[in-house]
Amino acid sequence: MQPLAEPISKLIEAFSQLPGIGPKTASRLTYFLLRADAAVATNLANALQELKENTLFCSICHNIADRDPCPICTDQQRDQLLICVVEEPLDVQAIERTREYHGVYHVLHGSISPMAGVGPDDLKIASLLRRVQAATANSQTTVREILLATNPNLEGEATAMYISRLLKPLNVRVTRLARGLPVGGDLEYADEVTLGRALMGRSDM
Repeated sequence: MQPLAEPISKLIEAFSQLPGIGPKTASRLTYFLLRADAAVATNLANALQELKENTLFCSICHNIADRDPCPICTDQQRDQLLICVVEEPLDVQAIERTREYHGVYHVLHGSISPMAGVGPDDLKIASLLRRVQAATANSQTTVREILLATNPNLEGEATAMYISRLLKPLNVRVTRLARGLPVGGDLEYADEVTLGRALMGRSDM
């Protein structure tokens, strides 16, 4: 069997490291770029470079942004006393599409999963507590509600329960998305109507 040219094998290997892309898909993507106009590959390379150079994580909510603090955290039209806690930046986009939520966010960057070796210290839970405590220290800006919008699966539920126990002593209202979301699903794939109803029907924990 004739060995692949080194640039081809290197790109296939690079694509294979992306989540959800196996060797066959990586090969198809590589050969597509090989046959495509040079501008397609150039645009892709430029986009990847800009992604790493021009994006960062907001120091307040940890969402992906192009400036710090992010536009949502600095938007005075949003309810700064209502914080929605989500697992990933894509969940922020899913909730924003509903146009039913007008507070701010806190992105954990994952969920508690002992099987995967992910514990509370690996997530942005400590910074959430500091954020709430800092607001509590100022009686005029006390956080009114924490909405736990982690995914309705085993890991998401465990994460929500853990955070809820930590927040209870701070005397802040803690709510959870209503069970209009399917158990085992991800927010990223929920349709706008279902997610919007879940937001409107959230309940205390």
